[in-house]
Amino acid sequence: MKYIQEFNDPDLARRLLEDIHATATRPWAMMEVCGGQTHSIIRHGIDQLLPDTVELIHGPGCPVCVTPLEVIDKALEIASRPGVVFCSFGDMLRVPGTDRDLFRVRGEGGDVRVVYSPLDALDIARRNPDRQVVFFGIGFETTAPANAMTVHQARRQGLRNFSLLVSHVRVPPAIEAIMDAPECRVQAFLAAGHVCSVMGTTEYPSLAERYRVPIVVTGFEPLDILEGVRRVVRQLERGEHRVENAYPRAVRAEGNPGALRMIEEVFEVSDRAWRGIGTIPRSGWRLAEAYRDFDAEYRFDVTGVRTRESALCRSGEVLQGLIKPNECEAFGTTCTPRTPLGATMVSSEGACAAYYLYRRLAAAPAPAAPEEASIVG
Repeated sequence: MKYIQEFNDPDLARRLLEDIHATATRPWAMMEVCGGQTHSIIRHGIDQLLPDTVELIHGPGCPVCVTPLEVIDKALEIASRPGVVFCSFGDMLRVPGTDRDLFRVRGEGGDVRVVYSPLDALDIARRNPDRQVVFFGIGFETTAPANAMTVHQARRQGLRNFSLLVSHVRVPPAIEAIMDAPECRVQAFLAAGHVCSVMGTTEYPSLAERYRVPIVVTGFEPLDILEGVRRVVRQLERGEHRVENAYPRAVRAEGNPGALRMIEEVFEVSDRAWRGIGTIPRSGWRLAEAYRDFDAEYRFDVTGVRTRESALCRSGEVLQGLIKPNECEAFGTTCTPRTPLGATMVSSEGACAAYYLYRRLAAAPAPAAPEEASIVG
């Protein structure tokens, strides 16, 4: 297949669904660790087309959602300071901190700008040598190479007025934390294709072996996800636990060597807090010692930040796959995209936002039979 529309082919989708229905003989629960996959699943109703025995659990795959409240509050503090240009992707502007968000900081006079690349922020720093320019560098392994390259370029060009507020997280340690949790129901994983396109798959076989769970790397189109589910169900039914790459058009086992070299030069592995989950050892990156001068937390000495999560928001349980978004009492009432209590309702990859956008306001209806299924929207 060469074109995007081919990955929405209803006949191929029906055949994959028939295979899944015919193969699944027992209850199975698998987790997708990618917000893009979550949105595709909910948008196309994939979870409702699967047999009753196959459950998709939404994991902590949204980078905006897992950015800890403490880092959000540090961003708000830095953005409020005079002489600072604070640059971020648009999703972050409405993520609630303890008592405000970046939109409010901008409304109060802060110079907060939406950019489409960290290199845009570097260009702003180049054109404004009298201002301190900060880029909010969040995300999984996918966005780390671009952020690393930007800091690398800043040092090469001698731009001392540029810095990065870092909140990068890594997927494999999150899988470990999920599997080690006493309430874990996950029996398999759909791994994020874009993460693996950077990092490869070398970290996954040991996880599959240790926890005896299938891990299938998949993409984001409906047929990608259905093929990933089909492979997972086959492994589970056979008692297997291997890593499979169902996204070979983008993912190689070795990943992207150039991107990996840049990450290794600029970042070092560190413990990292995940919003709603807590600190996971070795689950993030921070700037390496050679680049520490470009770390906004050090440059602005942001300390003493006191955070307070909403008592009504259950996004932490959503991120851990313990509840579905519409099982939260605040969902769709006190918590909406206009009045979000947590990041999962704000982000374009958040599970709560997906359920609200695609009107999953109540319990899901019974799945359709394969012959009635239609995956094209």
